[in-house]
Amino acid sequence: MPENWKDIKKPPVPATAVTAAQVANGPVIPPQQRLMTYSPDEWEGFVEEWVYYCLATKYMHVQRFSGAGDMGIDVAGFIDDKRLQGVWDNYQCKHYDHAIRPSDVWVEFGKVIWYSYNGAYTAPRRYYFVSPRGAGTSLSRLFADATKLRGELIANWDKHVKEAITSTQAVSLDANLRAYVDAFDFSIFDAKTALQLVDDHRTTPVHTARFGGGLPSRPASEKPPQQVAAAESRYVTQLLGAYGEHTGTIVTDPSALSASKFKDHFRRQREAFYEAESLRVFARDSVPPGTFESLLDDIHDGVIDTHDANHADGYEKVCAVTKAARDMQITANALITCTNPKDRDGICHQLVNEDRLRWTRS
Repeated sequence: MPENWKDIKKPPVPATAVTAAQVANGPVIPPQQRLMTYSPDEWEGFVEEWVYYCLATKYMHVQRFSGAGDMGIDVAGFIDDKRLQGVWDNYQCKHYDHAIRPSDVWVEFGKVIWYSYNGAYTAPRRYYFVSPRGAGTSLSRLFADATKLRGELIANWDKHVKEAITSTQAVSLDANLRAYVDAFDFSIFDAKTALQLVDDHRTTPVHTARFGGGLPSRPASEKPPQQVAAAESRYVTQLLGAYGEHTGTIVTDPSALSASKFKDHFRRQREAFYEAESLRVFARDSVPPGTFESLLDDIHDGVIDTHDANHADGYEKVCAVTKAARDMQITANALITCTNPKDRDGICHQLVNEDRLRWTRS
């Protein structure tokens, strides 16, 4: 056997046990690495989410330009109502299978210079290239040296810019335009890295749906205030009615609850309601719209038969329905990994607030 041949050896055994998640989903791929695998359509979907959730909060107006005649503007964030004649930032979103090179974007520099020179808009305050692989080494070095970037653009104008700005004319770098280029602030140009995009996107309610990785930690819920809030009035009225049915008395105020059993039960139900309300807020910020509402529907569907069954009184009904909610098997909803039994009790009271469940007939 030739000396440069060798036997195949058994690969090393993993140092840790393989988990069920690894078997089901494979190794975890960091979001910034996953961006690099995106098709143009997948990249477009990510950009739409990033613009909607991450940029809209930073500006008075955000608009996306498309089609011919966009004047080198892709996504514009406007600081004031003057829009293109006021203070604004430009985000040029590109999909390449490589990090952005200077030759990819010389014409983009030319467009913003030409159209701001002509008065079509004021020069943007900041101009970012947004691409899954970010800027390459050569372009990043130019971003770090505004003077060199200006010089390189001038040197490449005739080859890469002159004929590409508009289809209606060649844009020569005459004396007036050259003077404008010499005075232009090239420090406005930069590129967003994939990590920056992912960090922005991580704060959105659609991040885990796109990239996985689990939900963020859920904050502690607020404690119920001493006085019943207006948002609690319907389910509290129903609860008091349920206690009244059980004791054969009329209960119109929590302070009238004499037995410690009912006082403790009422306190726990209010705590559960506020726990569920905190879950609603957490869902709004952490998962796609409709996820929490889907959980409400699941619990409603799971307890409705118990709700509609015969019960001795309203209190017995409350106890039976909340127990059914806690005993339910829910596996599909994204929030189920961070819910607790109190959430389920509280959701029952939220359903009473929405008039989808009732503890008493009145």
